[in-house]
Amino acid sequence: MANEEKKDFNAMLHESKDMPKIKVITDKPSIEKYGGNRMYMAPPLDYDRVMKMIPFGKVITVGKIREYFAHKSGADFTEPITAGVFVSIAAWASYQRDSDETPYWRTLKANGQLNEKFPGGVWQQKEKLEAEGHTVIQRGRKNIRYYVKNYEAVLFELK
Repeated sequence: MANEEKKDFNAMLHESKDMPKIKVITDKPSIEKYGGNRMYMAPPLDYDRVMKMIPFGKVITVGKIREYFAHKSGADFTEPITAGVFVSIAAWASYQRDSDETPYWRTLKANGQLNEKFPGGVWQQKEKLEAEGHTVIQRGRKNIRYYVKNYEAVLFELK
């Protein structure tokens, strides 16, 4: 995304875009990759609701949220591209609100990686996570990325 400061993310958060829905896909490589043909598509507001459930000191990954939605809907998997976009929309919407904060910094990418697309980038997410007791580590020399150390031990389990 670009020009985040000029967009109304709270309006975007409430656009359902004909979701939720299950779409049957026929692309064989995708069916093999995701383990089935029933793809669930959740609206942005659903991602925000789940992200609000993550308590202080815990984290979740986008992948775990996707697994939760697929399980709850009876689908084989949740669409991955919109998941990343909708998590970012929820983060920016929270950033733009004066109240009803979504603790978006507790939502990580795969393998516990911090999200450079969140408000303030990885530095703000790192600061907020460390304030909750997490240790953030750096990996790489040229392509530097940041991760929550031992994030698996503090993963929030969605039920």
